[in-house]
Amino acid sequence: MTLTTDQRMIRDEAARFLSERASRDHLRSLIDSGTRSDAALWRTIAQELGWCALAIPEDSGGLGLGMVELSIVMELTGGALAPVPLWSTVCLAAPLLGALDDETILPRIAAGEVAATVALPDPGAVDGGAPQVVAESGPDGYRLTGTIPCVIDAEVADLILIPARIDGQIGLFLLPADRGQVVEPLGVMDATRPMARLVLESVSLPPEARLDRGGLPPDALALALDQARLGLAAEQIGAAAAVMDLTLAYIAERVQFGRTIASFQAIKHRCALLQVQLAEARSLAWGAATGFASLPARERGMEIAALKVLADDLAQQAAREAIQMHGGVAMTWEYDPHFYFKRAQATSALLGHADQHLDRIADGLLGKEA
Repeated sequence: MTLTTDQRMIRDEAARFLSERASRDHLRSLIDSGTRSDAALWRTIAQELGWCALAIPEDSGGLGLGMVELSIVMELTGGALAPVPLWSTVCLAAPLLGALDDETILPRIAAGEVAATVALPDPGAVDGGAPQVVAESGPDGYRLTGTIPCVIDAEVADLILIPARIDGQIGLFLLPADRGQVVEPLGVMDATRPMARLVLESVSLPPEARLDRGGLPPDALALALDQARLGLAAEQIGAAAAVMDLTLAYIAERVQFGRTIASFQAIKHRCALLQVQLAEARSLAWGAATGFASLPARERGMEIAALKVLADDLAQQAAREAIQMHGGVAMTWEYDPHFYFKRAQATSALLGHADQHLDRIADGLLGKEA
């Protein structure tokens, strides 16, 4: 696939911006200060650059460009390890709202006014897990009770979408920040993607907080999870490319036995293999993004499952090679490879492990009995 002129412009400008505003030195200073998200960077991305509007339809206030453009931006933010709630807002919350024909929140996301996330019961499960929150209806609206162990970007989100059981159905409820919920930050491996425990103790919501009409359609959640997996895969590909670049720069300078280690044949072969794997993963990502809206749900799901497996493997392999080629300094705070290693490991555990996705593909192609 060849990018169009407009797509190349988006890629080049996004890369330039992130290189200036999202360096690893800046990331270290944020983490050292105890900050888990870059609010200033998020405001620029969401409000000035309009990245949240890329894949949102024009009639909802977005740019209506599509998944390729969004994947380009997600790849670059993954490479920069940008600590912003972009993935949870545009790859998870926005498509779920779009599938429900929302006309109030999507325009606010497109305008960069709010960050949003979805409180998946189990973010490590292929289907997001079974809801444990219970909603009760009353004369003044609803009351939500339950605990969600791990919610991505719950600390920084202005709005949280919560699947909850109500009257034998699964409803979707909109929970604004500071509505009475308890958000307990979690200590996680990847400091660039904050997670928190969400506790709801009879949190009251008005009638308009329920977003579904008679139950959350399974295909709406499936669509959102596919887009979320596509975004995660793009991030993994970007992280792999970035850690490869910094490794190539390092081995070009590190000298052993009177010569740079980049001149050793074994090192060359390992780097060349990673470049081939990167090209393969990026090609599959762009293909999946191109056909996202047109493919039947079953084919779309299998293609993105294959992409997730490939991208996770690539990111982990690239991070391991970076650590090997950097030597002992790779895991020290002053060097960058450990950031990418932690991101690769943590992201691979989201929305299904590789074995689960490979089983899905086998079931889809061969049938469960085979």
